[in-house]
Amino acid sequence: MFTESELAEYREEIQERVCSRCIERPHFGPPCAQLGKECGIEMHLPQFLAAIHEVESDSIEPYLDRIHRRVCNSCPRLGGEGCPCPLDYLLVLLVQAVETVDQRKGMKRTARVGPSGLELCGNGRAMCGNRPN
Repeated sequence: MFTESELAEYREEIQERVCSRCIERPHFGPPCAQLGKECGIEMHLPQFLAAIHEVESDSIEPYLDRIHRRVCNSCPRLGGEGCPCPLDYLLVLLVQAVETVDQRKGMKRTARVGPSGLELCGNGRAMCGNRPN
């Protein structure tokens, strides 16, 4: 379980790194719910965090699989209007935002999922194995 202050820290990082790039974000959002737009990340933030924390991979696919199984399968919007939400194209940014907060808190290793699903080292440069791209 996450405390309200922990959720707020994740939410702030997510709004800066993820929501700012969402094409479905309403004017003056986020937060979006109070502006009449249901957002999957806002609706299920604790579940997203739990799912992301269960995975540690250099590839985005295991994160996507875990989130689809743990979050999407229980979402009331599944198969309806607004599904799929923009999460699939924002997932790399979401994982990076969560791992940034985790790293700041000393909880987890350096963020490894880069914009193309490649490993990122501590300085944010894309890595392929041990060779910089």
